[in-house]
Amino acid sequence: MSDNVYPDYRGGSIVNLMSSILAAYGAECEIYPLLKHLSPDRLRQSRNLVLLVIDGLGYDYLTRHGQGSVLNQNLQHPITSVAPPTTATAITTFLTGLAPQQHGLTGWFTWFRELGSVLAVLPFKPRCSHEPLGRAGISAEALFGHVPVFDQLQVRSYSLCPDWIAQSDFNLAHLGRAELVPFQGLDDCLSHITRLAHADDEQKYIYAYWPGFDRLAHSEGIGSDVTARHFSELDAGFARLLDSLAGSDTTVIVTADHGFVDIEEQQKIPLDAHPVMKACLSIPLCGEQRLSYAYVRHGKREQFEYYIEQHLSHAMELQRSERLLHGNLFGLGKAHPELLSRIGDYILIMKDGYVIHDPIPGEQPPQMVGFHGGLSEQEMVVPFICTSV
Repeated sequence: MSDNVYPDYRGGSIVNLMSSILAAYGAECEIYPLLKHLSPDRLRQSRNLVLLVIDGLGYDYLTRHGQGSVLNQNLQHPITSVAPPTTATAITTFLTGLAPQQHGLTGWFTWFRELGSVLAVLPFKPRCSHEPLGRAGISAEALFGHVPVFDQLQVRSYSLCPDWIAQSDFNLAHLGRAELVPFQGLDDCLSHITRLAHADDEQKYIYAYWPGFDRLAHSEGIGSDVTARHFSELDAGFARLLDSLAGSDTTVIVTADHGFVDIEEQQKIPLDAHPVMKACLSIPLCGEQRLSYAYVRHGKREQFEYYIEQHLSHAMELQRSERLLHGNLFGLGKAHPELLSRIGDYILIMKDGYVIHDPIPGEQPPQMVGFHGGLSEQEMVVPFICTSV
């Protein structure tokens, strides 16, 4: 068996962090317990609570490359993301307080049986189109059916995100009663946090999402000098933020949706190079390149399993989707009614150093060095950073 890391939904994951935040402000999650070592009373006693999500900042990266950083100095302990550890799935957890078991979004490319289409969830568009579904009259809010965290909290809430995604269908579907605060760049983001925290004596929840680290880790690699320089900029910004919040009675929590691994070019597996396997599929692989969902044609399961065992077992672990669903990979409790349809017949869990890509006609796979979505420790484990000022 591999060294896969599964989410700790019983008190050690980002969904448990959200349970603690919900409990602090008059709401309750009946499924997921509070985050260990984080009392809702501590959060409730502060005038402001800031949750800053740094997309892609894994615990492994912070502890290996962030020695001496202010972020690392305020690190409390590691926690896990959800499965798969990827933005479309984990950010939905931050915005709903639920694991994918309930919110039902299982990766960048998700099969929606209701629409007969594979969607790129965050841009809310069919995989084969550049047009968001909102323009066709399909509501993300109605399709997802989520109750935003902001609507469950009994305090004033703010949602800070880059201006280029602020008005996206996905973002607006999860905004609820929160006030939307678009920003341009890191300094603008941190300035808005400071302004809101000092604005008045009313208790507030301030959620802020920073995607810059993730974008560089994808394009340049998590081990690149470019990514390291951006981490230094983030750390300096965090230090300035703590100084600017001094005396505001604010608890600041920093965490992430996932970590990263770098993949060598020769270990990127194109499915076109395996036509026998590809012919077994009823639709292209969904999910992530590090954790993919395979929908297998009737009568082809035996051939599909045999081919992977003979030709690709060095690169991937093959699991029946239903088995992992019942094994709580995606969460605890009653599942979303469409969850099983969104994880296919099989799950391909890529081993260390490998990805698989299955582009549709006309689609060029993104030229990336860094990847996430798999079950390695580097991808699954994120930092829990917490301090009060």
